Formats: sequence, structure tokens, C-alpha cells
Amino acid sequence: MEVQGKVKMIGDTQTFGSNGFRKREIVVTTEEQYPQHIMVEFVQDKCDLLNPFQVGHDVKISINLRGREWVNPQGETKYFNSIQGWRIESLQAVAQNAPAPTAPPADNFEPASDFSKEEHDDLPF
Repeated sequence: MEVQGKVKMIGDTQTFGSNGFRKREIVVTTEEQYPQHIMVEFVQDKCDLLNPFQVGHDVKISINLRGREWVNPQGETKYFNSIQGWRIESLQAVAQNAPAPTAPPADNFEPASDFSKEEHDDLPF
């Protein structure tokens, strides 16, 4: 799965526990009729993938949905979801390197010669 949009925020790398678990969060705002602010977390060695990016960059993030179950001290079961990124690409580089679409030159088309003559065609409109 993928999330595409403009970088709104990039957090600092956080370290948890004695084993040094690392996590870094990024928020991407989608560009649709109702824009969404999607928080994606990168963990462990993937945290460094965010280093070249800045707020305002257009990006595409490859993600996995993660879910886990937790039983609290009162015995109630709770469920949590997270969106975990594993690759991030800049869309600006794609747009800058893509060749601009070009139309063929006008002299490659023959001008219409007889406008009064009606020709039958199969077009439904």
C-alpha cells in the first residue's frame, strides 16, 4: 500500500527501552477533496530514510498496516493499529525528470479540404 502527499511534519528519532528501539514519525497531508493528515511511523534502521526530506516535499510512502492486541491490568482487551513505512520516495524528482508531454507539430496534419461534403462515421455523438 502507499500514501502520497505533502510532508507536514517530520519528528525527531525517539529511543525506547533498554534494547534501544527507535521510532520516527512523519505526517503527510493527502491531496484529495477532503485532505487527510496521515501519521506514518518508521522504526529501527528505517528512521534514517527520513533524513533527506523536509516539510513541504511531495512524497510517496510505501506502508504496511500493523495491528496488535493488549490486555490491560483490569483484564480488558484493547486493539491498536499503526501505519508503518518501509520506503519513501520524493515525487518532486519524478516530476522534474519526467519529459514534458509534447504535441506533434501542426504541419504534420493535412488541412481539411472539403467542409461541405458529409462523410459517414460510426461516432455515437
